[in-house]
Amino acid sequence: MKVFLKWHLLWGISPLKLKSVRVENYKCIDDSNEFTVEDVTCLVGKNESGKTALLQALYKLKPDILVDGKFDPLNEYPRRKYSAYKERCKTNPDNILTTCWQIETKDIDSLSDIIGCEFMENKIIKVTKGYDNEIYWDIDYIDERQIIEKYIHSAGLSEEERTCLNVSNTIEQLIKDLLANPSRSETQETLLINLQNNFSQEGFEETIISRLNDVIPKFLYFSSYQKLPGQISVDDLISRQNKKELRQNDKCFLALLDLAGTSLEELNGAGRFEELIAELESISNRLTQEIFTYWTQNKHLEVEFRLDIARNQDPAPFNKGNIFRTRIKNTRHGITVSFDERSAGFVWFFSFLVWFSQVRKNYGDNLIILLDEPGLNLHARAQADLLRYINEKLKPNHQIIYTTHSPFMIDPDNILGVRTVEDLLVNGKAEGTKVGDDVLTTDADTIFPLQAALGYDITQTLFVGKHTLLVEGPSDLLYLTWFSHTLHEMGRECLDPRWTIAPCGGIDKIGSFIALFGGNKIHVAALTDFGSGQKKKVRTLKESNLLKAGHVFSAEMYVDQDEADIEDLLGRSFYVSLVNECYNLDNSMKLPMEKPSAAPVRVLEEAERHFALLPHEEVPEFNHYIPSLFLINNTAKLVPIVPDFDRSLDRFEKLFRDLNGLLRIDEVI
Repeated sequence: MKVFLKWHLLWGISPLKLKSVRVENYKCIDDSNEFTVEDVTCLVGKNESGKTALLQALYKLKPDILVDGKFDPLNEYPRRKYSAYKERCKTNPDNILTTCWQIETKDIDSLSDIIGCEFMENKIIKVTKGYDNEIYWDIDYIDERQIIEKYIHSAGLSEEERTCLNVSNTIEQLIKDLLANPSRSETQETLLINLQNNFSQEGFEETIISRLNDVIPKFLYFSSYQKLPGQISVDDLISRQNKKELRQNDKCFLALLDLAGTSLEELNGAGRFEELIAELESISNRLTQEIFTYWTQNKHLEVEFRLDIARNQDPAPFNKGNIFRTRIKNTRHGITVSFDERSAGFVWFFSFLVWFSQVRKNYGDNLIILLDEPGLNLHARAQADLLRYINEKLKPNHQIIYTTHSPFMIDPDNILGVRTVEDLLVNGKAEGTKVGDDVLTTDADTIFPLQAALGYDITQTLFVGKHTLLVEGPSDLLYLTWFSHTLHEMGRECLDPRWTIAPCGGIDKIGSFIALFGGNKIHVAALTDFGSGQKKKVRTLKESNLLKAGHVFSAEMYVDQDEADIEDLLGRSFYVSLVNECYNLDNSMKLPMEKPSAAPVRVLEEAERHFALLPHEEVPEFNHYIPSLFLINNTAKLVPIVPDFDRSLDRFEKLFRDLNGLLRIDEVI
């Protein structure tokens, strides 16, 4: 810790930022594929999909508990391949973890100033670790000889003084050559001092790595198994600690003692019991107060600590020595219960804060937080509280990666931070755990939490949205959001942020929506598709009194055709390119760029018919939601190649201009 603080202060190097991860040959994971990491990354997937294994592998790169950092091939290598691996592991241990980190430009400049010249060709550093438990660095250095030349040149050495140094091709060799010359000149001595001050004895590369190693954050891994235990036999815990048999929840209890500045041995002594309890209660009050800033479920809970003499009739190991008990008191009802028995969500929250506070006390803010199913025991509203805590308290100082299969733990404002995790079976062959980054999963069970999160968030927003734009489904929401953002970035008219976009499930549901929320006096407009089976419904809606005159928009109003969906606003060539890229279709299976004479008017219907003719064993079933989310995730890749992009922007801009005009009319009224 002292070394890190010293280097951090002397060179001003910021912690490196994790940009991508790839896990191979670990438990159920053959190859996860490389996936990118955001400030807050959510790994969503079904049970047994491999989410926990991903976090556990990443944790071992640089864990907060040093002894947890070793990979064990016997227990962690995929079993079905272990026999073959055992034959080659001594000479060729497989790689497990590949991580890419970004160093800030200012930090490269800072190190370059120390070294004497630029030393890196790009800002991405690759760090790997395998079953040999060695860490390997891959940095695009410039030629070390260039650095030597700059040092020699800046030292102002004469030709004679340079002669004996010209054969040195490494910093390490240059230092050795200077040290081997007992009659070195004053200029050579100055050069030697500068080199020794800026480089370790091992040389250039090791110096850089040693500086960067200490600004790679440590990983804090926390799961439900690490919750603070309700009771602890102090003698039994000391025995297990000596035998190195600590359980996860034991470590959380030891973290609590560390926060209080005490130890198990002191806890077993009666000398400072009152002082100890006072210290623990002070910590408890501080953490509980922090929880209640984000815990809206029950404000009447307190955490109490007791140290009792064991009773003979209690089960072992609680029948001898001192027993430390943690209890939750409900101040509303005036009763206490064991920490193990009630309010599982509060217990998780309190336990995490104990663990996190202790780790931060030891290592500062240079941490990446890995949370395994953090909302597992939380009510839906409490999960929203936890997301708020993550965004407001953790995100400003740390990167966070967490796993979930709950729609309420997916932040609708951070959909681009979601990664899907699947245990794939392709053509009857097990492919292992795969993480979706650029390409969205096609598994309905995996994607369900994403869809539910979007729908739930929008439903909640409806209660407070003064201006609500009803659309038929989530794909409409994503297209409108993407084009509005793109137009805004270009300085053109986008959708006014006062509009709340809400999928309602189709034109038939608009009446139900008005009946349900009309009492909230919200301003509602609707955007619908206009197909052969919907024309009468759209006309009826426009003529009804459900919505104000001019508040029903249908897609065909913005394209030159009689029938249209929102996909037609993109334009056929844009949408065809999007679908072909999204499903990665072979040339023989792609939608043709030139529209066939017998194709339907609406491009969505054309795509549906086209996919119905493709071999189902090779191509997944078409889902019109998937291309919209693929567009969100692949903006940089798609925009340069899609045709007719300008006309697509024009159509959406006209729609947004008409919708924004309704706000001005509403303000006048």
